[in-house]
Amino acid sequence: MESIITREAAWELLKEYNQESFHRQHALTVEAVMGWFAEEEGYGEEKEFWSIVGLLHDVDFERYPEEHCKKAVEILESHGVSPEMIHAVCSHGYGLVSDVQPEHTMEKILFATDELTGLIGAAALMRPSKSVEDMELKSLKKKFKDKRFAAGCSRDVIVSGAQMLGWELDTLLEKTLEAMKASEKKIQEEMQAIS
Repeated sequence: MESIITREAAWELLKEYNQESFHRQHALTVEAVMGWFAEEEGYGEEKEFWSIVGLLHDVDFERYPEEHCKKAVEILESHGVSPEMIHAVCSHGYGLVSDVQPEHTMEKILFATDELTGLIGAAALMRPSKSVEDMELKSLKKKFKDKRFAAGCSRDVIVSGAQMLGWELDTLLEKTLEAMKASEKKIQEEMQAIS
């Protein structure tokens, strides 16, 4: 799997279509989580591809929320992004805003972790530390079970993502939490650099 688009070009493209710091931070988080999973799941040689897909997965969301995962095709094609990468980006909206089914392990992980990173991020903000670094799995599971907490983060998508991967829900929660712990400081630094 080749990226074709460089990380630097992908970041500039994301910033062009996403002005809100919330969306930029989410993109950086999913990028880091996808890179972590590439290493974790034995796809280290594809880490750059996985990461860039994570970075660009919501490229169209801020500007075209009604056409999410549809406008992305047009935007990415116009920047010479490979069909494989476009398929991967669009697969994360499967069953919600896209009929592109996640096929590759990477696409299934993106599908499973996109909503989950939002839930974990929201849970971190409720902590005195405002960080994931001191968050434990049992605390995350409590927030996951509370349907009123971060209600916009679909538990059904997260659960079906775990099933798609053939993982226990706890495995998905634990690994994603670990991935976010590993990247939190770097993302904070990157966000400070652009603010």
